Amino acid sequence: MTVRPTQLVLVPGLACTEDLFAEQIASLRGKVAVSVADHARHDTMSAIARAVFATAPNRFALCGLSMGGYIAFEMMRQAPDRIERLALLDTSALSDTPEQTERRLMLIAMAQTGEFKSVRDTLWPLFVHPARHDNVALKRAVFKMMDDTGPETFIRQQKAIMSRHDSRPSLGAINCPTLVLVGNEDVLTPVSVALTIADGIAGSKLVVVQDCGHLATMERPDAVTEALRAWIDQ
Repeated sequence: MTVRPTQLVLVPGLACTEDLFAEQIASLRGKVAVSVADHARHDTMSAIARAVFATAPNRFALCGLSMGGYIAFEMMRQAPDRIERLALLDTSALSDTPEQTERRLMLIAMAQTGEFKSVRDTLWPLFVHPARHDNVALKRAVFKMMDDTGPETFIRQQKAIMSRHDSRPSLGAINCPTLVLVGNEDVLTPVSVALTIADGIAGSKLVVVQDCGHLATMERPDAVTEALRAWIDQ
């Protein structure tokens, strides 16, 4: 009997493309059937989640990083029966704080007035571990993703992020195999936030990746792939 490979849907973060998961896609090829969600066309979490479901397999494993995790929480609310397992990477179950919203509005204003390069420069040190701030190759790869998605998508995505729900009340309803992963030096969605998610989902596995910031899949690709393999095999 032929065993159907796991269908894996990856959801990138803010201003990110499938390049965010390039190393994982290459490493997992053959083990799973991978597709990458388009999360660039809508400005609410509910609409983005519906769009991802519209092109996803009937049943699948779901993995989201940062904004991708916010979308994954919304998808779990909309149709949990379609999701076989869940991986939440460098993300948060909390709604936006007033301070976060204020910063997003500032970045939106910059993007609207032709200062998208300044947006990139502002976000870069928040994206990666301090030891990688001068990593030219990584910086070039991250900036390419931001340029490929562009300011209009950035604005739509920020609006969706600002209006997202607090997902903490629904954590207890998640009962599929769940991986919660975070970089130990993630300043955007820190370890404390990942602990809140892991504590709220019974049976979930928490992985803290050392020497790592917010973009774990690109900073420590081997460690993330190893965690995803164990999650898929769970």
